[in-house]
Amino acid sequence: MDTPGIPDLAAGVQLHVTSLPGGRLGEPARDFVRWLAAAGQSVWQVLPLAVPDPHGSPYASPSAFAAWPGLLEDPGAPVDDDQVAEFATEHAYWAGSWAAHGGALADQVRFEREWSALRSFAADHGVRVMGDVPIYVAAGSADVATWPQLFRDDAVAGVPPDAFSDTGQLWGNPLYDWDAMAADGYRWWVERLRRSLALYDMVRLDHFRGFAAYWAVPADHATAEHGTWEPGPGRAVFDAAAAELGPLPAVAEDLGVIDAPVEELRDALGFPGTAVLQFAFDPDGEDRSHEPDHLHRDQVVYTGTHDNDTVVGWWDTLPRRRRDEAQRAWRAAGTTDPDPAWAMIRLAHAAPCRLAMVQAQDVLSLGSEARMNTPGTAATWSWQLEPGMLTADLAARLRDVSEESGRTRG
Repeated sequence: MDTPGIPDLAAGVQLHVTSLPGGRLGEPARDFVRWLAAAGQSVWQVLPLAVPDPHGSPYASPSAFAAWPGLLEDPGAPVDDDQVAEFATEHAYWAGSWAAHGGALADQVRFEREWSALRSFAADHGVRVMGDVPIYVAAGSADVATWPQLFRDDAVAGVPPDAFSDTGQLWGNPLYDWDAMAADGYRWWVERLRRSLALYDMVRLDHFRGFAAYWAVPADHATAEHGTWEPGPGRAVFDAAAAELGPLPAVAEDLGVIDAPVEELRDALGFPGTAVLQFAFDPDGEDRSHEPDHLHRDQVVYTGTHDNDTVVGWWDTLPRRRRDEAQRAWRAAGTTDPDPAWAMIRLAHAAPCRLAMVQAQDVLSLGSEARMNTPGTAATWSWQLEPGMLTADLAARLRDVSEESGRTRG
């Protein structure tokens, strides 16, 4: 499976823009690109660049298309009327809806300048940016206000009880009316993916399993326990997008309740799946897909994602039996590092997966105080690097690990 735009036998680091020192674009972002290049890394994965909700989450944004002006290095940079008009024409599908919702298109022009310059800087350093496409939009968003016929009002999004929550996760996002979406050729989704692929070199498709079937929770329920699985659109969305945009450089976030139809859809589309090492090492668990022995080339392997604890935080609360299983896996991979975070980094790099991703917090061996998000809670999404934390020594250490596994850029 060779997905265009997804690197093969490469490595990268996940760090959202808000987690840079100061939480904005500019020199800290360029410094991070320089650090990635020195560390031999090919991919910088960010979370959605969207306007966050009041808790700081970029997964419940008031727009699926607009970027957040709060990330700007220079929010007062001059923008003239002609530049705004040109932007509005280029992004005609959604720019008007954002302006009608109170968004300033001048800020979008500023963001496009700064982000495009950073993307070019990263490309010059051999670093590609992986972005994130949240599957859902927020209630009250510009999207729901502009295209209400594309959304349901009888049920909301969530997931059934899982490892993160005994009552499931009640996200509360509006669900799509997939029949209405199909009636106009999935235009909203085609334009959303067009926008995403203009911002990023490749994308992670959040909650991919929702395209096969999704958990619909009655709108008046207080938890997600009593939802039902309903069929999603399948590959029709992606076929419509590929017909206009070409092959899609996408990774399927196939975590959660994954059944045969999800796997078949992912594989038919040629999207690599994902594996998270923190979900492995459970001798009593039924899901063995994250175990090191079960990993394969057509995956992106993570030490942990933004929804997981840091490796050190995870390790501190891990039962003895699971610790023993993890240490056995580390030894089998030739890993003897006493630091659990770096043992997991080495294990991820040793995997056969085409791309190995680690959290910046794990490179720094930080504990739970550096966790980005705790699903099912109103997390603050507030963790930030301090200037100088990612040192030259850490870059050299990560480069050594990547070189040993043949994952460096060269």
